[in-house]
This record gives sequence, structure tokens and C-alpha cells, in this order.
Amino acid sequence: MSMPGNAAHAYRDVAQSTRTARDVEYETFARITRDLKSSFGERARSFPAYAEALTRNRKLWRLLAADLRQPGNALPDALKAQILSLASFVDDHTSKALARKVSPATLIEVNIAIMQGLRGKGA
Repeated sequence: MSMPGNAAHAYRDVAQSTRTARDVEYETFARITRDLKSSFGERARSFPAYAEALTRNRKLWRLLAADLRQPGNALPDALKAQILSLASFVDDHTSKALARKVSPATLIEVNIAIMQGLRGKGA
């Protein structure tokens, strides 16, 4: 029986159980933003990977918007309205990026601003 392995396993279990919803949201935005960045650089060589990253980002924002529309969502109405406006922008901009009319750089910037807000660093 290896104590270091057991300790690492126990730590991982505790760390996962203490993650907050904000932590999960941040990690999700970080992963999708990282995929957007890397696929954007490779879009000429692998458009399907680029399109998949854009689609995953759009799905994230649609899920976020759906959650904000739930009656039990506790965010202030003004903040909900701002985030819903961003979600609408992301949806529209994603369509344009998929059509190769615009760069996803703005989507990446929006995600980074949200990540900073989730970490309490402001936009």
C-alpha cells in the first residue's frame, strides 16, 4: 500500500468536493477559451476542429443564458441582462466566425473578461 498515492487520491477527492460553482464555470470557460485560441491558429489546416471549438463555446453561452432565465437564478437583474446581451452577441458572432466573416478574437476576449469576473479581478 502506497501512502503517497493514497494521500494524493484523498487530496483530489477533497479538492473536488470543495470546488464551487464559480470554480467549475471558470474551468469550463478556460478550457473552451484555450481550445478556441489553439484551433484559431490551426483553422486553415483543420477547420473541423475550429468549428467544433466555436460550437462548444456557443453551447456554453446558450447554457449560461438558459440558466440566467431560470426563476431561481439569484444574480441581480441588471447583471443578468448584461450577460444575456453578451450571450446574444456571442451567438451572432459565432455564426459570422463559422462563415469566416470575422475572427473569433472578440469571443476569446469576452470569455477572458468573464473568467476575470469569476475570479473577482474585474473585466
